[in-house]
Amino acid sequence: RYTFASIAAELAEVLPVRRRLVIVGHSLGGVIALELAGGRYDVQVDRVIALGVKVSWTDEELAKAAALAQKPVAWFGSREEAAARYLKVSGLQGLVDPADESVDHGLLEVDGRWRLAMDPATFGVGAPKMAELLAASEADVVLARGELDPMNTDAELAALHDQVVTLPGLGHSAHVQDPSALRDVTSP
Repeated sequence: RYTFASIAAELAEVLPVRRRLVIVGHSLGGVIALELAGGRYDVQVDRVIALGVKVSWTDEELAKAAALAQKPVAWFGSREEAAARYLKVSGLQGLVDPADESVDHGLLEVDGRWRLAMDPATFGVGAPKMAELLAASEADVVLARGELDPMNTDAELAALHDQVVTLPGLGHSAHVQDPSALRDVTSP
């Protein structure tokens, strides 16, 4: 069973640096960054950039995520098939070449069959309690989004926090579309 806290605890254990961290987290990673910034994991997070975090969830969206979490792992006969699925699921289709070696980080090969590295059960984490995470944060926090990101709006983010940055012309995977767009966001 996955929770934001259990994922953050696992990540904290393998962080090579435990002091004065700046964490840029995308989507679920943004929630994990905020969780780490709450001071419960023996890490000192100075700054969090939470990019593309979905902050408003309907009952229907939560039910769909819970259903996805119950699905068994899908296996593919080739790396190419698995890579295509990975890019679609991760929102990187059309942004990253399926043959790029970075795609390998999202895949596992076992006995000649391929699957996504992500456990489908991670979809079951539920909706983050953003107001609580922001209130508990010991770090400077920026909520960022691509202007074209359908996962959130400027108004939703501004209702939660006073440091909101919108990256013009970019979507949910703004950090992939234009990594340089985050340059000004990551520097205090």
